[in-house]
Amino acid sequence: METITMSQALQLHSQNGPSSQNLNPHASNTTIRSLANGDDPEKALLFYIALQRQNQPLKPNNFTYPPLLKSCSRLRAASEGKQLHCLIHKSGLHKDMFIQNSLIHMYSSFQESEPAVAVFERITQKDVVSWTSIICGRVDNGRPIEALRLFDQMRGDNVAPNEATIVSVLRACADVGALSFGQKVHRCAIRNGIACRINVISALIDMYTKCGCVESAKRVFENRGGVKGDVFVWTAMVHGLASNGRCGEALDVFNRMRDLGVRPNARTATAVLCACRNAGWVDVGHQFFKRLPDYGIQPEIQHYGCVVDLLARAGYLEEAEELAKMIPDEPDEITWRTLIWASKAHGDIDRAERLVDEWLSRMDETDGSNYVLLGNVYAKAGKWEEKARLRESMVRKSIRKEPGFSRIELGGRIHEFVAGDSDHPQAKRIYERWNQIMEMMIEEGYKPKLSEVLLNVEDEAKASQLHHHSEKLAVAFGLISTRPGTKILVVKNLRSCEDCHASMKLVSKITRREIVIRDRIRFHHFSNGACSCGDYW
Repeated sequence: METITMSQALQLHSQNGPSSQNLNPHASNTTIRSLANGDDPEKALLFYIALQRQNQPLKPNNFTYPPLLKSCSRLRAASEGKQLHCLIHKSGLHKDMFIQNSLIHMYSSFQESEPAVAVFERITQKDVVSWTSIICGRVDNGRPIEALRLFDQMRGDNVAPNEATIVSVLRACADVGALSFGQKVHRCAIRNGIACRINVISALIDMYTKCGCVESAKRVFENRGGVKGDVFVWTAMVHGLASNGRCGEALDVFNRMRDLGVRPNARTATAVLCACRNAGWVDVGHQFFKRLPDYGIQPEIQHYGCVVDLLARAGYLEEAEELAKMIPDEPDEITWRTLIWASKAHGDIDRAERLVDEWLSRMDETDGSNYVLLGNVYAKAGKWEEKARLRESMVRKSIRKEPGFSRIELGGRIHEFVAGDSDHPQAKRIYERWNQIMEMMIEEGYKPKLSEVLLNVEDEAKASQLHHHSEKLAVAFGLISTRPGTKILVVKNLRSCEDCHASMKLVSKITRREIVIRDRIRFHHFSNGACSCGDYW
């Protein structure tokens, strides 16, 4: 970090604080706070350092440290933030709640859970800001289940949530598909008089659509009161409909938004393009992409990526590759992976291998999912030696692929399964139920898609692996744990394989249940042997 002179510090003070040049503690804190909230938060830290180097250094107080910690959060300056934490202890201010809350937020922004929790647990009288800071940190750091547990503890301590708390908890519910918990949070927001706030409405729509409960999302949207012109609310509804395969409705909502004079933003454009992608509307999506400047939107990489995906899924591989080359700078990893996956899916292995060769020098060698994709291409081509070398490279570099898991919420509790899971208390009953279903599926003509197992093993071993995928275990658990006719929602972190997709269609027919699977790409609503995606995903 660079240094600045005292004269430069005085200039910063005059630009951001009171007009007086007198650097008293109050004026200095005002300047630090202004700089921390500005476009270049590093200036707050530099200003503070300059003050400490003068003949009579600034004596920090409980108003000095929070904006400095905020600057560290915005800059991801972990080393400087930890040094400030040490200074806070030395100055005896570590028990100040305002500072403690700022420390929780800072450590959460660094994705350092242990120190954030340690600070939180030392707070004797936790207020709503303390709870919200740790809950938001859990969600941001990919620990939504912990966030839900903390929210229950917060309510047990009779601390009323604020708008930020509700939004963070709804994000956690959306992440894990916790519909009943989300409904509880919705009721809590109503009781506390914050259900009609713009951010809460957007979060509610997002939560309900990500839990596959589109009708509830539509009711929230239609009853949104005085925020009818808010672009974020409209965008949440367009995106939610698109992800659930209700693409025609998504475009209808967008057209209503446009007719009412609500100006779309870049996120709205992405939502519309996702609707076109999920429906396979190549011409509509391509035309909308070309019209983006008419809406005052400069096409960004995510817009190019959506259209590349749209073309590639529809089999227009040459056109998709040409568009990818037109992306400013160069395609990102997602675009490369989209092209390679689509080439593999459409049987153009030569193209897939060529793209792999071009991509190898650019890809992130620490991302295990990249190696999985390359392994899929080699397996599809029957190049088992290349795949074996790839696995050896992963072991040598200590790279692991992202573990697949599926979650299902029952009775307010989240149950998580991995492939071949035997740790669940009801594992025996789960496997017995799935074996029963398998027998009925075979009578319906089911044949396992052995090509989905990317290992050079016997067919019997491949079939066994397919039968024990995580989402199948989660669905079996849902079947033994709920009443007949109850809808089952499963959320998984990876893309559904073809065998699981084909199996779920049959399961919905055999059990007469609606089964909803949310994978990494989109929703699949299975009912009476059919899927809402029309087998296009």
